[in-house]
Amino acid sequence: MTKRETKFAKLLPKTVEAVREAGQVLMEYWHAPREIRRKGRIDLVTSADLAVEKSLVQRLGEILPEATILAEESVAATDLNRPLNGPTWIIDPLDGTTNFAHGFPFVAISVALWDQGETHLGIVYLPVMNELFHACLGSGTRLNNEAVGVSRTTNLENALVATGFPYTVRDHLPHILAWLQVVLATTQGVRRAGSAAIDLAYTAAGRFDAFYEIQLKPWDMAAGWLLVREAGGRVTKMDNGPFDVQASSILATNGLIHENMTELLAKTKKE
Repeated sequence: MTKRETKFAKLLPKTVEAVREAGQVLMEYWHAPREIRRKGRIDLVTSADLAVEKSLVQRLGEILPEATILAEESVAATDLNRPLNGPTWIIDPLDGTTNFAHGFPFVAISVALWDQGETHLGIVYLPVMNELFHACLGSGTRLNNEAVGVSRTTNLENALVATGFPYTVRDHLPHILAWLQVVLATTQGVRRAGSAAIDLAYTAAGRFDAFYEIQLKPWDMAAGWLLVREAGGRVTKMDNGPFDVQASSILATNGLIHENMTELLAKTKKE
């Protein structure tokens, strides 16, 4: 075992199995009529979110009974303001619920095992696309069991950048549009898939060169954070400050363009 490898490595096969089982649950709902309700103006929840979360909570609880669980659909608002203590499963049962509601196939299940300030296991599964990304601290990142790594792009004009918009988009519209303006004008292009977990997984696999977003929650970022780092990339807050799963912003890149992206995003504050 190398210095950086995790004591939780032995849990990875069973965790992947649990996520694949949850993916089967999601696919049952994918082919059925949608049952949708609103948590906010554009924040949706479906029967699939709840069923997938139930499957994951049960299976992950069996894999590591002593771990607590932080899951999107069952978490209390106060839980997000408390420090995480001890091993914690961080779960997003369906990242991309709006995509799911519209039959747009960019939907993902995100599961992370967090402990002592680190994500130790990270899995992002796109069941409709049959793509499963996983990483174990100290052991690299894999897509369908094949090793993947970040891109080698060294300049912004050749970079494909991903971003996303928070549910509170109206409250942050001036900043969002200012960032979008400078990134569009400088890079090769901008993509918005509607799932931060997928954006991070795709950055880890070299499909995107960078990804940035604000107002995300731990379950949006915890697994993807590890995927990018283990694939050779870099993750900070958008201002280049140290990142953690309760951060208010994220910037993930291949590492080679990280400083340039930080400077680019900071331009909106100077102009």
